[in-house]
Amino acid sequence: MMFPSRCEGIQHFILKLLPELPDMDLVINTRDWPQVPLGFNAESKPVFSFSKTKDYADIMYPAWTFWAGGPAISLYPTGIGRWDLHRENLKRAAKKYAWQSKIPKGFFRGSRTCNERDSLILLSRKKPHLVDAQYTKNQAWKSLKDTLNESPAKEVSFEDHCQYKYLFNFRGVAASFRFKHLFLCNSLIFHVGDDWLEFFYLALKPWVHYVPLPKYPTEGDIEDMLEFFEKNDDLAKEIADAGYEFIWKHLRMQDVECYWRMLLKKYAKLLKFKIEVDTTMIEIKIKNN
Repeated sequence: MMFPSRCEGIQHFILKLLPELPDMDLVINTRDWPQVPLGFNAESKPVFSFSKTKDYADIMYPAWTFWAGGPAISLYPTGIGRWDLHRENLKRAAKKYAWQSKIPKGFFRGSRTCNERDSLILLSRKKPHLVDAQYTKNQAWKSLKDTLNESPAKEVSFEDHCQYKYLFNFRGVAASFRFKHLFLCNSLIFHVGDDWLEFFYLALKPWVHYVPLPKYPTEGDIEDMLEFFEKNDDLAKEIADAGYEFIWKHLRMQDVECYWRMLLKKYAKLLKFKIEVDTTMIEIKIKNN
């Protein structure tokens, strides 16, 4: 396997569900990019992918990072993983940093996987009282050019993000794995762009659960929005609370498992051919976790 931890994060859910699932054939994509562009005879080429844009017909499944894998950084050397554990840690951090005690500025740490993040970094360098945003290294880092001509910053844990009142989410190569974590800080989330999706995104509502920003926000766009919410703190808290409550109550591990169950059962009903077991394939067995 090219990505063993990604496969582990998928198998964790599917293997638990096997006793109640019918036989089926399916293709699960573990790469970052979706595989089936619209118009590519998608009906006869179904592929499951964790993230996509509206230009693709891939079927979205819950990303492997709910259980294993994810970006490997110094803070999470084996990947983010174990959403159930992060949920509890972030809940405690959110209580530690109550709304009125949060630092009233924007915050971001992450690598330069897309230049859509540049305006926030540049605004931070000009107006550090308003935003604390810096680029970190990733595996592809080669020079200061990869961190917009400044030394890379140290990574910051999700729990420490909770100190700040305003947090920013950008796409990465595809959808960003951090989105769900940021909500549980009970801070106000600014979500930049709406191209890239995960399976739960469409249940979140802009201006109800988060604040939307355009795909390429200008420094002025960001500054204006931060200043607006500084003057409208009650509204900022209302949206932050709604985002927190939605993710806490509706994106539990049992909800992820339920989604997998419904997804696979509905998919199996659409198959129009008889499933025959290939005895040459290697059986994957349930591990005791």
